[in-house]
Amino acid sequence: MAENFKRKEENELIKRFEDHIKNKASYFFELDSFEQIIGFYIERGQYKKALNATNLAAEQYPFSIELLITKAQVLSNLEEYEEALELLHKAESFQPNDSEIHLLKGSIYSLQGNYVSAIDTYMTSLPFAEEKDEVYYSIGLAYQSMEDYGKAIDAYKDAIAENIFHDGALYELAYCLDITGELESSISYYNQFIDADPYSQAAWYNLGIVYNKLGRYEEAIQAYDYAVVIEENFSSAHFNMGNTYAQMERYTDALDAYKKTIDIEGPSPEVYCQMASVYEKMQQYELGLKYFQKATKLDSLYDEAWFGAGKCLNMQQKWYQSLHFYNKALKLDHENPEYWKAVAETEYKIGNIVSSIDAYEEASMLTPEDKEIWLDWSYIYYEQGEYNKAIDLIISGLSDNPDDADFFYRLTVYLISAGKYKEAFNYLENALILDFDKHEVLFEFFPQLETQKALYKIIDQFRKENS
Repeated sequence: MAENFKRKEENELIKRFEDHIKNKASYFFELDSFEQIIGFYIERGQYKKALNATNLAAEQYPFSIELLITKAQVLSNLEEYEEALELLHKAESFQPNDSEIHLLKGSIYSLQGNYVSAIDTYMTSLPFAEEKDEVYYSIGLAYQSMEDYGKAIDAYKDAIAENIFHDGALYELAYCLDITGELESSISYYNQFIDADPYSQAAWYNLGIVYNKLGRYEEAIQAYDYAVVIEENFSSAHFNMGNTYAQMERYTDALDAYKKTIDIEGPSPEVYCQMASVYEKMQQYELGLKYFQKATKLDSLYDEAWFGAGKCLNMQQKWYQSLHFYNKALKLDHENPEYWKAVAETEYKIGNIVSSIDAYEEASMLTPEDKEIWLDWSYIYYEQGEYNKAIDLIISGLSDNPDDADFFYRLTVYLISAGKYKEAFNYLENALILDFDKHEVLFEFFPQLETQKALYKIIDQFRKENS
C-alpha cells in the first residue's frame, strides 16, 4: 500500500516537472524533489532528460555541491568525460574530503582507460571513505584492466578483509586466481577464515565458490551446505548451490535450491532466469518460457531473460515468436554476437534471407573467430547457387581460423560445386591433413553416387600415401 502511494507521488512529481518544461508552467521544486526527478530519469537510462533536470535545478540552487556531483555522473553516462571531470575538480575544491567525488573521478578515469590516474584517485579517497571495500574493489578492477593480476588480487583481498560478503570482490578474486594459476593454492587462504571461526558462514560460502570454479562440485556443495547449516536464510549460498547442482545436471536439486532462495529474499530476475535455464535443459520449454517471462516482468531491461525466452520458443519451432524475443534482447545489448547469431538463424528459418545475411554480417564483425557464423552464413549463398560468394566468405573466415579443418572441407564442397576441381582438391588435401576423420561431412553435400565414388577414391589414395 505504502509502495503504491510512493509510486503515485513520484508519478505526480514527474508529471508536474514535465508540465513545467513543456508548458512553461510555474512550479517551484525543492532540492530533494529535483534529486528525486533526476534519479527517476537516471534509473531509466534517460540521461538527456536527467541532464536537463540537473541544469534547471542548478539555476535554482547554484551553490549545491550535490548537484555538481550529480551532473558529473549524468555527463559521465553520456560519455562527456572531460566536462564531468571539470565539474568534479570544482566540487573537490569545496569538499576535498568527499569520497564520492574521488570515486566518481576514478570511475571516469577508468572509463577513459587512464587506469594509473584512476588508482591514484581511489587511493586518495581511502582515508575518508566509509565503504573502504568498494574503494579496494575499484582499485582491483583498475589493476585487472591493466592485466596486473597480482596487484588486483591484493586489492580484492583487501576488499574482502573489509567485507567478507563483497560478492564482486569474491568473484573477481577467483577469476584472477584462476588466470594466474593460483586458484588451487587459494583454498588455504579461505581456510584461514574457517580456522579462525569455524562457524563463519561467509568463509564456507567463499570456499564453495573456489571449489565450484575448480570443478570440484561435490566439495562445493558441501561447503555451501555448511554455510546454510550455520545460517539457514543465507540466500546467496542457496543460489550458488543451485548453480552447482545445475552444472552437475542434478536439475531437481537445483530447482529446490532456487525456490529456497526465493522463499528467503523474494523473487528476482536472476533467480527466475536460472530456474528457466534449468527447465530449458530438462526440455520443459513451456516452463522455461514461463520463468524467463517472469524475469522480464521484474526487470524489462534484463536482456538474458528475453533471449532465453526466444530460445525456448525456438526449440518449439515457433520462429516468429522466437524472433520477437531475440530482437528484444538485441535491442538491449546491440554488441552481443550470440544475439545476432540467433536472429540470423531464425530469420533464415522464416525465409527472410536478406535480414539473415545482414545479421550474420553483424555477428562476424563482433566475433570473427566463431566458425559457425561463417559456415552458416556461406551456406545461404551455397543453397542459392551463388558459389563464388560462398567461397569468398569461407576464405574471409579462414583468416581468423587458419587451422580449422571444417573451413577446408567446406571450401572443398563449394569449389567442387563451382566446378573448380583443381582448387578443390588442393583444399581437400589440407583438410585431410588437419583432420582426416571429418571427411565424412563431404558425403552429406554430395549424395550422388558418382561424386561420392570420385571423392572416396581421392581420400583412399591420400590414406595409403600417408599411412
